[in-house]
Amino acid sequence: MLRREITRPYQEIDEDGTHSPPPYPDKTDYSHEATGAAFPEEDPTEGGLSLTFNKACLKSVFSVVLIFIYLSLTAVAAFLAYQTITDFMEKVNHPVMSVRYKEVDQYDAPGIALFPGKAKLLSCQHYYHDIPDVPTRISPGELGGLEDSDCIMKEVVYSGPYSNFTTKQALVVQGPTDVRNQELIFLQFSQNDTEEDFSAISYMIFGKYSDMSMSSDKETFMRDCERNYSLWTFSGGFRTWVKMSLVKTSGRRNESTEFRQESSVVKYNDRRPVEERTDELFFIVFQWRDPFIQEVQDIVTANPWNTFAILCGVFMALFKAANFAKLSIRWMIKIRRSHRKDRSKELNQIT
Repeated sequence: MLRREITRPYQEIDEDGTHSPPPYPDKTDYSHEATGAAFPEEDPTEGGLSLTFNKACLKSVFSVVLIFIYLSLTAVAAFLAYQTITDFMEKVNHPVMSVRYKEVDQYDAPGIALFPGKAKLLSCQHYYHDIPDVPTRISPGELGGLEDSDCIMKEVVYSGPYSNFTTKQALVVQGPTDVRNQELIFLQFSQNDTEEDFSAISYMIFGKYSDMSMSSDKETFMRDCERNYSLWTFSGGFRTWVKMSLVKTSGRRNESTEFRQESSVVKYNDRRPVEERTDELFFIVFQWRDPFIQEVQDIVTANPWNTFAILCGVFMALFKAANFAKLSIRWMIKIRRSHRKDRSKELNQIT
């Protein structure tokens, strides 16, 4: 039989019989030195720490970018809401004028208030399109003048609208109505007072003659008309031809009626004897210009529903952006906590 020998590490025996430690380390220690102390300057955890730090830095930068996007969206949404409200208020305060023309066969008879002063009315006649261009002159005192007048008129005496001490006498005449047949009213006045440097007769046109005739307080009515309507004048020695047009304006709170005029003046050739020329003559004609009523209406182009829809969209975008920012912040906090936990674990493994 072969005898198995047990190998023991070499040990020196001292003189006193004790064993001295071997001159070489054990295989286990030797292998440990060979595997563990081959490169003592390299740290095996250094690469993991660097990779973790890069990821955390990238996530932090991405979170900052997300917050910047949220702030940008919030600023844009706030500016859009402000601009929408500003535009809406601008359109409400400054409506757009809409103009349309309405064709009529007859107008409501307007009221023509004349202030002759010392002048005397000689004639007032209605004519139509088949009359001569210039109506015949009526001499003072001639028959067929005021006695044969076919005009409807009313004298009103009232105190002035700006001073109670001023008394005014108005001769209110019912204006023409039949625009299709070119109805007109021809009035002639005479004035024998020549002390004034300039002679003229004032007149005023208001909405309806029936409003004055049916009013229980005609003085107050005429005073209000003088406040609201403009006064015009026509001079002696001329024939003034006034062509009227009607403009109705409808606002958000009230409605108004305005008479626009186009006047032409023709000189009167006075062929009377010299002794009769002390009486100055006035001629005026009133006629409708065309059968179209101009209607002006204020239109508010701002649509509250559109503004409401835009604001709803803006606030919804703000809500979504706020929710997005909240989730981003939570995500950042979670990432930082995870990074701190991983770092603490790595530090514990190193120590």
